[in-house]
Amino acid sequence: MKSGTFRLSRRAMLSAIAGAAAVVSFGFGAPAEAADPLKVSAIYTVPVEQQWVSRIHKALNAAEARGDISYEFSENVANTDYERVMREYAENGSDLIVGEVFGVERAARKVAADYPETAFLMGSSFAPDGENFSVFDNFIHEPSYLVGMAAGKATETNKIGMVGGFAIPEVNRLMHAFMAGAKSVNPDVEFMVTFINSWYDPPKAKEAAFAMIDSGADIMYAERFGVSDAAKERGILAVGNVIDTAADYPGTILGSALWHMEATIDHAIEAVKAGEFKAEDYGKFSYMEYGGGSVVLDPALLPDGTVEEVEAKQAEILDGSFTVDVNDEEPKSSM
Repeated sequence: MKSGTFRLSRRAMLSAIAGAAAVVSFGFGAPAEAADPLKVSAIYTVPVEQQWVSRIHKALNAAEARGDISYEFSENVANTDYERVMREYAENGSDLIVGEVFGVERAARKVAADYPETAFLMGSSFAPDGENFSVFDNFIHEPSYLVGMAAGKATETNKIGMVGGFAIPEVNRLMHAFMAGAKSVNPDVEFMVTFINSWYDPPKAKEAAFAMIDSGADIMYAERFGVSDAAKERGILAVGNVIDTAADYPGTILGSALWHMEATIDHAIEAVKAGEFKAEDYGKFSYMEYGGGSVVLDPALLPDGTVEEVEAKQAEILDGSFTVDVNDEEPKSSM
């Protein structure tokens, strides 16, 4: 074993947008001073601490700290209230509205059509719409594959448990990539897969994890909060998703697939400022090539040589010689 935590290198994030002194004409409204920060609003259906949303929140806070935007947000917004909140922000002059509309696709797209001068950037499983409704997604299947390799090397029982929120493409593709990575280095590994049908229910996720551990899993894939708590209590390893929680679970998190929203957010801000925002798919900005994803490993919890093997595969991903497949189908248990 090795000591310390090793972070694999990744390409730099997109550069920050330089402030301009000239007056520019926006595609979504009257001309405005380029130096003035954009008014950005975000709508979240869960607390900003929830891992997926926390990455959007972090990127928007960074943009505000740079002076590029003014930022306001609403959290814990019920699906039944989502359309109303979108309209309120649009009516109040938001230049860009960010959120996740997986449960309110039709209503959200209707709002965007009603406010053609407002830019919308929404987490969605579906395509862009109209002239001003862009979509993004957490395409971190590449780092998920890499951390899957680490898990495949580390398991001793060859049984890995996986607890997800909902069986939707955003979750499915990460699980499939993780499983493929594990299988690539350990063909004997098997998986137990379950979904709790909630984005934020740590107790339910924890109970699901306990059941898998009782069935022999010695590594847990923690797509939801609560899973790592179960792993820590039972003294086994866990794999993090979207954020790095190793500091909260010392000696438990062997590695994590991380999502970075800065590239996505900065591209949208630049487009709005330049008057060039349009309906497009921002998914590519979550790829490792753009700095949208990375992997962090703890060598102390992995067999010797694992980090080097994972790093070599990462190099192949970045130079284009290896492609991680995107599989949005619901993953199934192999046990």
